[in-house]
Amino acid sequence: MHEAADPSSLQLSDCTIRTAPNKHRCLHQDLDARAKNERYRAMFRLTQEERLDGHTDCTLWTPFAKMHVVGQLFISNNYICFSSKEEDLCQLIIPLREVSIVEKADSSSVLPCPVSISTKNKMNFLFANLKDRDFLVQRISDFLQRTPDSSWESSWFCSCPQASSSVPPSSSPGSESVQKARHYHPGLPTAIQGLLQLYHRDDPEDLGPKAKMKEESWNIHFLEFGRGVCMYRTSRTRELVLNGIPERLRGELWLLFSGAQNEMATHPGYYGELVEQAMGLCSLATEEIERDLHRSMPEHRAFQNEMGIAALRRVLTAYAHRNPGIGYCQAMNIVTSVLLLYCTEEEAFWLLVALCERMLPDYYNTRVVGALVDQGVFEELTRSFLPLLYEHMQELGVISTISLSWFLTLFLSVMPFDSAVLLVDCFFYEGIKVIFQVALAVLHDNMDALLSCSDEGEAMTILGRYLDNVVNKQTVAPPIPHPHAQLTSGDEPSPEIDVFDLIKSSYEKFGSLRSDVIEQMRFKQRLKVIQSLEDTAKRSVVRAMMTESAFSIEELEELYCLFKSKHMTSCYWGSSSSAAERHDPSLPYLEQYRIDPLQFRQLFVSLAPWVCGGHNPTLSARLFRLLDQNQDGLVNFKEFITGLSGMYHGDMTEKLKLLYKLHLPPGNTSWWGEEATNKHTSKISCTAVCLLLYIFIYICVCVCVCLCVQEQFIELCKTLYNMFSEEALEQQLYHAIATVASLLLRIGEVGKKFNNGTKKRETTPQTSLSAQTLPHSPQGEEEGPGHGASGESEVCRALADAQLEVVAPQMSDEETKDDASVSSYSVVSAGSLQCEDIAEDTVLIRGGEQRQGSVLDTDWSITFEQVLASMLTEPPLVDYFERKRDIQAKMAACKAQRAVERQISSASDHELTRHST
Repeated sequence: MHEAADPSSLQLSDCTIRTAPNKHRCLHQDLDARAKNERYRAMFRLTQEERLDGHTDCTLWTPFAKMHVVGQLFISNNYICFSSKEEDLCQLIIPLREVSIVEKADSSSVLPCPVSISTKNKMNFLFANLKDRDFLVQRISDFLQRTPDSSWESSWFCSCPQASSSVPPSSSPGSESVQKARHYHPGLPTAIQGLLQLYHRDDPEDLGPKAKMKEESWNIHFLEFGRGVCMYRTSRTRELVLNGIPERLRGELWLLFSGAQNEMATHPGYYGELVEQAMGLCSLATEEIERDLHRSMPEHRAFQNEMGIAALRRVLTAYAHRNPGIGYCQAMNIVTSVLLLYCTEEEAFWLLVALCERMLPDYYNTRVVGALVDQGVFEELTRSFLPLLYEHMQELGVISTISLSWFLTLFLSVMPFDSAVLLVDCFFYEGIKVIFQVALAVLHDNMDALLSCSDEGEAMTILGRYLDNVVNKQTVAPPIPHPHAQLTSGDEPSPEIDVFDLIKSSYEKFGSLRSDVIEQMRFKQRLKVIQSLEDTAKRSVVRAMMTESAFSIEELEELYCLFKSKHMTSCYWGSSSSAAERHDPSLPYLEQYRIDPLQFRQLFVSLAPWVCGGHNPTLSARLFRLLDQNQDGLVNFKEFITGLSGMYHGDMTEKLKLLYKLHLPPGNTSWWGEEATNKHTSKISCTAVCLLLYIFIYICVCVCVCLCVQEQFIELCKTLYNMFSEEALEQQLYHAIATVASLLLRIGEVGKKFNNGTKKRETTPQTSLSAQTLPHSPQGEEEGPGHGASGESEVCRALADAQLEVVAPQMSDEETKDDASVSSYSVVSAGSLQCEDIAEDTVLIRGGEQRQGSVLDTDWSITFEQVLASMLTEPPLVDYFERKRDIQAKMAACKAQRAVERQISSASDHELTRHST
């Protein structure tokens, strides 16, 4: 074999012993291997879990043609596949679960190095001209040993052609009662037959001569080429498909050609369990499903009763539960209702999986990205094949309008049902290629009329009338009413177009289209579509935020990109929650992207105008809680900009009000809990904290400040102290804030006395508190009562001295345990407050707990207006808060840091991928 093992695994294992300069080469090989895997899966309609192990040139003996066909043999973990070098000559898919014998046949000059493969349904395949035949047989044997025995035979079509209409074995009465309690069980009519069979539309007496001839042609084909997953797929198979699949064989062949049969074979019972899990759950998807159930082919009698509606509900709900990233999208109901006409519920479910996840990728999500991609591909094809019409249609803007409805429903919503279902036959065999061909043929047939159109409405009417008159002249059943036809019918009847002529014309004029070329065009268009959608989202967000913030358009765009990059990082790297939990496409653009506290703190540190040093994590956590209005632990872009705009563009009043709110609930939770959370990230100077709190605790004990208000007030002063630590005029700011703090304490005391009137406080509890908190206070004994009179100068002096960085000495575990009981639950006295005794997790005052003998005075309080008035008396503070801040430099630094992080992350991911493989 050319590549006996997975190319990606071989190349990556080789890279582990290479040097750093070869990393790019290794990455290129990895991407090339992934591209080969994607082409392999697309060629044979295999699942995303399938990995190509290798491929080699060979020949295949075709008994129907009595000749050896040259092609390539592909081996993967679950399949052996063959494709002829001449397109459509022969293709073969052999699931390993169907293989019974693999043996080396006798070699000769006519048949060198042959290998014979036998399957459980008695089919034999002979491959020859194999290089490394021994190694090939060994690889297949290794995969067979890892292949579980399938209790559900996927080749049941061969042994029981009418299996879909067979009756399940009888069950005991007890099991019947259990089945009735389930939403889905094998006894349901739709679990045994398709809806058309239940209504007996295809009884032999109702079939016309052409339909009978079609069935006979397929039966002959099965005898000659085999039946089931191991069937030879040749040009003859395509001819039969283009002529229309008989109704009784439609479900079987759709499953076969789409690859859904293989998934159903390897997941027995999956659909039933999924239905039981999904039914009864309420979500946005289930609400939309219920709304659209009765809009799904209402003209068809199968969906005019509860049986068809219930089956459609179960299939759509089960898929929404399987794939919450897609959930439910309009047009899925139309396609699924058609699948249910010809297939059982389980078969329809797996066909829907094949459509949404492989054949029409990203078609049925919120933004229909896949349909927009194919719309771009269709425009490019129109420009190549019909250049004159393309220019005119672009002027009218018609292509973008028509292509979405055509592609999303595979023409089912714009064409009579009996005609559109023939296109679905071709689609399951050929893929999206046939939809492009037919769409181009429709434009070509109406070229003269479209070139004479002067507006979009006239062009849409011409195309609508044309599609309404595409008929299936071979059907003998009464036509199903087409509601769209009533809207486009004119005074003069349009000539009828035979759908078989339309399909034939599309192959004659545009049959040169190749699936691999379409995939390449899809890749190019996907980049454009995603970028266009993101640009649209960004413009919408910026327009919405222009009225709610003072940032410029350019600043908002930069901030949006930074915020989104953090969101993406939080979705896929280092986060405990999944991407689906963080990104809800159903929300407005402003609320779709969300970040958690960790990412918010990173942005806050990088972009906030207030530099608080080691206090940044605490301040960030408070702002996050304040902005997180729904308390889901996530902040969206709108909330983020609201907080950031207040810090940058608010006046002094607004900035102070924000600071004030940060120290009240919900911004400020209990201080001890917050410190315990951030004790490893906070780097606040121990000396500064000790001296600052010493001053306020002493004053608060003297004036009996309320513990809760005292705690918030101390935290506010602590925040302001950290904000000024890196300012040029820090000494003036320290003096100013100390003066304001002393003034506010007096204001609070005066307000308390005013509110209490002439009522005198009892001195005994206060004396007890003072005696209890200051028993060993040498400072208190020396200073005496007069210490309070010089409080302002003492605060200024303490704040100035607090700049010294003192590191607390290390304590043993026993000392830590002994100290914890004191520091965590007691009010630290002014006399015993030493810098060496304060650890990072020390709690000086704990709200909600009261020491024995202390009295809580709940009358002490200050208002925001008092804080603002006190601040306005100090010019340094006014200048600081009125100063305009520039965010451009911070955004540039944040982008540079992001680029460095991306390089480091890419290198780390590459190393991890190398060693993991």
